[in-house]
Amino acid sequence: MNGNEESSVSRVIRPHHSKLTALVRLLDNAAIFLSLVFLLEWTGMPVSLPYLWLGLGGSVFFGFFAEALEVYQSWRGSPFSREARRLAFAWVCAIVVLVAVLFLTKTATLFSRKIILVWFVTVLVLLVGLYGGRRLLLAFFRNRGRNRKTVAIVGANALGKRLQVAIVEMPWLGYQFVGYYDDREPGRLLQSCTPLLGDLKKLYEDARHHRIACLFITLPMSAEKRIRSILAHLGDSTLSVFYVPNFFVFNLLYSRWDMLQGIPVISVYDTPFRGVDGMLKRAEDLVLGSLILLLISLPMLIIAIGVKLSSPGPVIFKQRRYGFNGQEIIVWKFRTMTVCEDGEDVKQAKKNDARVTPFGAFLRRTSLDELPQFINVLQGTMSIVGPRPHAVAHNEQYRRLIPGYMLRHKVKPGITGLAQINGFRGETDTLEKMAMRVRHDIEYIRHWSLWLDLKIIFLTIFKGFRSPNAY
Repeated sequence: MNGNEESSVSRVIRPHHSKLTALVRLLDNAAIFLSLVFLLEWTGMPVSLPYLWLGLGGSVFFGFFAEALEVYQSWRGSPFSREARRLAFAWVCAIVVLVAVLFLTKTATLFSRKIILVWFVTVLVLLVGLYGGRRLLLAFFRNRGRNRKTVAIVGANALGKRLQVAIVEMPWLGYQFVGYYDDREPGRLLQSCTPLLGDLKKLYEDARHHRIACLFITLPMSAEKRIRSILAHLGDSTLSVFYVPNFFVFNLLYSRWDMLQGIPVISVYDTPFRGVDGMLKRAEDLVLGSLILLLISLPMLIIAIGVKLSSPGPVIFKQRRYGFNGQEIIVWKFRTMTVCEDGEDVKQAKKNDARVTPFGAFLRRTSLDELPQFINVLQGTMSIVGPRPHAVAHNEQYRRLIPGYMLRHKVKPGITGLAQINGFRGETDTLEKMAMRVRHDIEYIRHWSLWLDLKIIFLTIFKGFRSPNAY
């Protein structure tokens, strides 16, 4: 092996794979499969081959959705309610898909609906109980000093303080915070970073005498030489050292770690809909979009007749908008105005706008004018949930005024979105209103999940159809 090869191998960073996570996956599968077997035995029903396949299917589908919903990521320090919601949603999705498979394959008659229902509830309670019990058990031992480690931070700065708060406010993490080390002048230190244990010489002394077990370095990435020096000195100790890079200085969009042949990379601007997540999002749009379009077909026909009778002009108004990755798409709406503007200068509708027809005003207030966009969803140019598409002229205007405005186009535009259920719908007569809408759009992309989509769709029914700003 030559020098270059040795250098490349030595610089490979391996991802952390917890053996506990593998054990948790095994216990989950066992809980799902064996609970069905025990339920059959308890009710006196034979453990037949179809039921064994049912249990196996439940385990496989749950594993898929649990991975998609990040159930198996490290939830240390996060509220249990958040973990329990994702856990429950993964199992609900697994059962829904399993029942759909039974229906499509016409094998549902082989199974007892009562058994499936009781199995569903039993596994749900069992999984939540197992995860909650594991947390309580770990907290019990850590609160009594078991698996408890003394922790210090190098870097009395904002990132260090943020890390301290996470450690102190959650004692069940198993960490006991003791203080900071920093050799800068007192005037350069964040005053709220207390207690200050000393400078770096004191750190090296405490490390040699095993006074601390873990050390987090929160110095900025620009302090590379200083960090190298600290690591070189601590190499002569048994201290566990972690470096915390301050990626929060960047405007991260759906940030996540990835590895390229052992080289860690982090996304700064990216879309959440890559690979399996993209397929899940498309499946959600196709299934829900088809069902909704089926339900609203009659109301759409009535609205179309109303538009045609209320004013001259086409029933459907088509306008150019920006779609995924900023590509132009054609968005459909019921015509609500006497004009069909789609040029370089498009004026937003205002209160008492003379261009809006009386019937069109009703459609705009109730968002019924946007129902044809479910056709856009099935076409694949839009999604049910996502940032609302703006006219091309408005995009060109606001991209120059609002930093990061075009990042909202890293996903498909939607019929409804996080901004709409939070009241930012309709006219944006000030730059601040548009900036707040964009802020919610970016937050949606950062925190996207199937659960968030369903939550937005549900809240749209109660919040999204009416707004005092929709003219």
